[in-house]
Amino acid sequence: MKELNLIHGGNVYEHAKKLKIHPSKIIDSSASLVPFAPPNFLKKSLNSVIESESFRYYPERDLDDLREIIADFHEVNPENIMPGNGASELITWAGYEASKSGRSCLPTPGFVDYERSLKCWNATYILHELPKTWNSNYPQEFPIRPKSEVIWITNPHNPSGQLWGRESLEGILQEYQLVICDEAFLSITPNGEEESLIPLTKKYQNLLVIRSLTKLFNMPGIRLGYIIGAKKIIQKLNQKRDPWPLNSFAINAGITLLADKEQYKNWTHKIYKWINKEKKFLCSEISKIKDLNVHNSATNYFLIENKNSLIPTIKYLAKKGILIRDCSSFRSLDNKWARISVQNHDNNQRLAEEIRQFLEN
Repeated sequence: MKELNLIHGGNVYEHAKKLKIHPSKIIDSSASLVPFAPPNFLKKSLNSVIESESFRYYPERDLDDLREIIADFHEVNPENIMPGNGASELITWAGYEASKSGRSCLPTPGFVDYERSLKCWNATYILHELPKTWNSNYPQEFPIRPKSEVIWITNPHNPSGQLWGRESLEGILQEYQLVICDEAFLSITPNGEEESLIPLTKKYQNLLVIRSLTKLFNMPGIRLGYIIGAKKIIQKLNQKRDPWPLNSFAINAGITLLADKEQYKNWTHKIYKWINKEKKFLCSEISKIKDLNVHNSATNYFLIENKNSLIPTIKYLAKKGILIRDCSSFRSLDNKWARISVQNHDNNQRLAEEIRQFLEN
């Protein structure tokens, strides 16, 4: 099996040091974050932690207040929720549960952290390739039914941006001992919440849903996410994890972001409007570039494909302070593929123009 490549996007500090510029000058299209500054109500919340000096005390271990807020937001029981230090930590614990449930199947291409997680627990797993062509109608039916006890699903899929339909995924829940559904990008995706499996956690005891708040609110440095699943599984994972998984800032941020549903709705409306407008523009501009194929996506990132290696293009853009995601680290993709995350309009224009300049000159 091909050696595991743990490359991720978002290496802004590293490239800023190389170019001797401030990180804010980097156009980071390698990490799928929204291009807006975090909302003011979040900043005020974080400042309140400093002003009250509540960080002088150990944070709450059971995270009861945060779990209550998440439970109210998603209309589930607090006992079915485990907040965590970003999706990465939660993926590690999902891997533990998978290791006890049998052999996992990882659809490819897929997020490398799933493999990292399974290797942590010496779990057995297989890889199953997804189709590399699809239409533009969303949501879509999940296309594979591999033979295994556990299956890992990303919705929308990373790196392709395909959105799987809830009805299609519910059928899968009836076929596997454990289904792990990573919805880290679903809150960003227009109409994505309609396909969330969180409502199905009330009906199925073999489902774990992973969510992240860092993508939607552009705060990856705060590290905040949560798992929703069966009470029995959540209790088991809580007993094994570190005693203080979240710091005071992350706890306060989570409570603030989900407590006011109207503020949350207004923020997501802004995100959806941006994606619908700017993704259409960026995809259209890149589609005009000779030999580049743009693959349809339901969210704020998409794949491009070239007949030749895109590594020279990626290196050229990096020297210009623009990062896109090299996809050669994704299993079943190679150096002819790259993932691009939508930016604000000016940066989208510059990104498309720089790619054109390099490939057509």
